[in-house]
Amino acid sequence: MASAKNQNSPAAARRAKLDEARRKERARERRSRVITITAAVVVVAGLVAGGGYLMSRADEQDKAETQAKTSPVTGERSWDKLTQNHVQKPVDYPMNPPVGGDHNPVWMNCDADVYTEAIPKENAVHSLEHGAVWVTYNDKAQDADVKALAERVSRTPYSLMSPVSDQKDPLILSAWGKQVTVSSATDPRVAQFFTKYVQGAQTPEPGAACSGGVAK
Repeated sequence: MASAKNQNSPAAARRAKLDEARRKERARERRSRVITITAAVVVVAGLVAGGGYLMSRADEQDKAETQAKTSPVTGERSWDKLTQNHVQKPVDYPMNPPVGGDHNPVWMNCDADVYTEAIPKENAVHSLEHGAVWVTYNDKAQDADVKALAERVSRTPYSLMSPVSDQKDPLILSAWGKQVTVSSATDPRVAQFFTKYVQGAQTPEPGAACSGGVAK
């Protein structure tokens, strides 16, 4: 049995101090591991939750896009059996703006092109044949709506915009065989029309160019 003298010796004191330091170091290491593991769990949980949220959002967007493409556009007018002959003369179209029929051999550039002056309808119809959406307006349209729609077109390939002074309504959207009058740029049918008809199923020549044509 160790004597009291040995227990109170400088060597024993040093060992006790070293043991205490090691005990505190092990305690710090345990706390550090706990903090690290907890942080990792929080990060993983956050990634799982964030990933789940992003996947949920993506699913919602896919469903919304599918619904927009498969649901009819309220108030839409449709024309079937439109001719597609190339002609070098003006065409008397039965609707204004035209949504199809004989047209010029060269398309109007429709790669997010916004025209501030009237364009030849025969060239614009060729753009519709390539799957473009054509936004038109007259002088009764509100400036804010014209600006907002121009911004949408300017960031949307396979679309174009121009004034048509003699059209009946202030704001009209047209695609090949399809047309709708909208009340404003915020009308939900605007987004649906673009989603459904930009290179949509109605396109006679999907994938055909929207650049390299007439630029006015």
